[in-house]
Amino acid sequence: MSEELMNTTDREKLSVLIITLNEEGHIKSLLEDIDFADEIIVVDSYSTDRTLDIIESFKNVKVIQNPFVNYTSQRNFAIDQAKNSWILFIDADERLTPELKLEIAATINQKDTASAYFIYRTFMFQSRKLHFSGWQTDKIFRLFNKTNCRYNQDRMVHEKLIVNGSISTLKNKIIHFSYTSFSDYKAKMYSYGVLKANEKQKKGQKSSRLLMIFHPVYTFLYQFLVRLGFLDGAKGITICYLNAYSVFIRYKELFRITSSKT
Repeated sequence: MSEELMNTTDREKLSVLIITLNEEGHIKSLLEDIDFADEIIVVDSYSTDRTLDIIESFKNVKVIQNPFVNYTSQRNFAIDQAKNSWILFIDADERLTPELKLEIAATINQKDTASAYFIYRTFMFQSRKLHFSGWQTDKIFRLFNKTNCRYNQDRMVHEKLIVNGSISTLKNKIIHFSYTSFSDYKAKMYSYGVLKANEKQKKGQKSSRLLMIFHPVYTFLYQFLVRLGFLDGAKGITICYLNAYSVFIRYKELFRITSSKT
């Protein structure tokens, strides 16, 4: 990417969007990392730790408080706040490499851009790279033109971006510091499981004791054996177990919800 491209007044501008809740351990490093953005908006759902104090120390960052209903509604709300067409969504526990930042800036200024771009992620387990366990092919929509994209409102978690137009993939990866401790990651998996249960209940789906047992077991074995989690050693066992735990919570919560309504 040339310096002339970055300095032209007609270059495409980028809005970076972040949703937060109690992210004091991550947010400062992230905001320092995205100084290349033209607009930075943080949508916070009433954090009770130092997250807001840290955000407000960055004068170039706009923070908006919005109650959290689910991940999809929070992301769509954030999109509506952005001034620019090009959106980069990034989570508080993610980081951009210098190469990825250059690639993003160059990509949105190309003549023939796609409507949305997948970005692969490198999963970090307590600051060390996890090589397998299902994460080796993890990619997610992070960069897109909001005029052609919107998150599917039927999803509450593991959001699905609906793209009207072409799709491409960036070469460089996001660094994903998702796993900092067993308790934190377990709490996250529990939250995902509950949201997924509510999503399934709204679609009229039901649980059973068999699903509550066999689907988590299948998830663990698939990620540990087929997706090579055993090659990650003890880290692989931990991640595969916690992902299976989230599936168990999904069906346990769905069973509770549907049983209470009968």
